[in-house]
Amino acid sequence: QVQLVESGGGLVQAGGSLRLSCAPSGRTYNPYLMGWFRQTPERKREFVAAINWSGGSTSYADSVKGRFTISRGAAENTVYLEMNSLRPEDTAVYYCAAAADWRSSPRVQGDYNYWGQGTQVTVSS
Repeated sequence: QVQLVESGGGLVQAGGSLRLSCAPSGRTYNPYLMGWFRQTPERKREFVAAINWSGGSTSYADSVKGRFTISRGAAENTVYLEMNSLRPEDTAVYYCAAAADWRSSPRVQGDYNYWGQGTQVTVSS
């Protein structure tokens, strides 16, 4: 069983920064994609960012482009989300996810096989 564990969430003022981490536990696996999604009680879970694990290409939601950066960590299958210039509308539970199939699309939630439990990010105005 593959499990993903997020960390790094918290409370920050608008304009501040946070870095989220996602590390696997359980059995090893080889991801094709790793991504971050977020959800609030008012909005459905939405795509934030993704990275192709072998090639390193990235994709971002328009709402976070230029402010957030997804990257691979040195530890096996660890992924980060660096979030700068945070806004109150970035407040959400952030989820890490991994897709194993090479046919997976970065923005399609259904293509991801493994999900973390989520970490809360709250941005105060």
